[in-house]
Amino acid sequence: MDQKVKPSPRLAPLPVGHAPELEETFEFSKKSLGFVPNSMLIMQRKPKLVKAFSQLSQAIWDPNGEVDRGFKRLVGHVASRAAGCVYCMAHTAEGAIHYGIDDRKLAAVWEYRTSPLFSEAERVALDFALAAASVPNDVTDEMFAEMRKHWSENQIVEIAAVVAYFGFLNRWNDTMGTPLEPEPIATGEKYLASHGWKVGKHSRK
Repeated sequence: MDQKVKPSPRLAPLPVGHAPELEETFEFSKKSLGFVPNSMLIMQRKPKLVKAFSQLSQAIWDPNGEVDRGFKRLVGHVASRAAGCVYCMAHTAEGAIHYGIDDRKLAAVWEYRTSPLFSEAERVALDFALAAASVPNDVTDEMFAEMRKHWSENQIVEIAAVVAYFGFLNRWNDTMGTPLEPEPIATGEKYLASHGWKVGKHSRK
């Protein structure tokens, strides 16, 4: 079924099939998320960019990675909130649930420093993500020392890569005003609205 989106005053998502060479890439997205993100449907005006982004995405979300994929979504969520990107906040919340994060933990993510649902290692990593996503960057040598107590160098690379990945997506989706899809809207309204989340310029209506 074709995804229908509202007309956009910026750049509208183009229909799946606009760039036939991206069929396999979009099928992978459908299998992973259940839909093709409108961010990629806007981006497909430059198919090489979509393919390069897809390769990076597959590396970031590698099922054989050393950091849990659900927790990586929480890292991306904290980074996206620091950047103010409501599109990516909703997507990372949706992804966290999809990859097994308990809904109570997602609802408590902004109380991670005090919530008993988070381990000390997770608290340190989310502090790191928040600092890394801040402008200017707020990561300190002391934070790295704390990270090393709980995470291997390979894991630190994975966590930092998630923050950097969302640095691209936050700016892309806020600039484009990318319309949010129904699934992440529902997740945002259920888990994030009580913390001030609003769909805003990303509304499909």
